[in-house]
Amino acid sequence: MKTTPKHDERIANMTFASVYPHYVTKVEKKGRTKEELHQVIEWLTGFNNQKLNKLIDQKVTFETFFKEANLNPNAHLITGVICGYRIEEIETPLTKQVRYLDKLVDELAKGRKMEKILR
Repeated sequence: MKTTPKHDERIANMTFASVYPHYVTKVEKKGRTKEELHQVIEWLTGFNNQKLNKLIDQKVTFETFFKEANLNPNAHLITGVICGYRIEEIETPLTKQVRYLDKLVDELAKGRKMEKILR
């Protein structure tokens, strides 16, 4: 399934702060912790808690969020379907990066072992 330019633009302009509470709710509802969520986000982006909180406070867009990120070299190993899209087939780099994050949060919420999530 190919993303549309409108879809890609919508994702780029969405703020990380608007989605973050949903990530927290999703993982906590399934018995995981906010600390584990932060560990997953740090693995993907390189952001420690202090930097992550700063970005949330600044209400940065996903575009800015991933521009400042130092993406993990193993991020390309994140595969599968999320939100109806096969990650490895997404052509727009930013949309792919956001879906990487979505997939990691999903795996955490589904109870996957941390060492499997952090490829």
